[in-house]
Amino acid sequence: MEVSLKTSIFVKIKIMTEEEFENWEMVDYRIRNEGIDYCFEHYSRFEEIKDEEFHKLRLEFLESMKKIREYVKSKIESYEEDYDDE
Repeated sequence: MEVSLKTSIFVKIKIMTEEEFENWEMVDYRIRNEGIDYCFEHYSRFEEIKDEEFHKLRLEFLESMKKIREYVKSKIESYEEDYDDE
């Protein structure tokens, strides 16, 4: 007796609309021309981009920038405190 197995694979494909493509091009343009820090910190929240991973990464980037600024500030303050005591 021969048994035949048939496997169906369903692939969910989302085709990007022209508007979505233009939105991504705009993000790329802003990053390259405004600088990534200004782009995400001051220019826009890019609400027109409907991509969870993008927004997760954008927010992580903003948080990392905040942390490094705070770290650098604390190093400067620590140095100043050490030399002010003399």
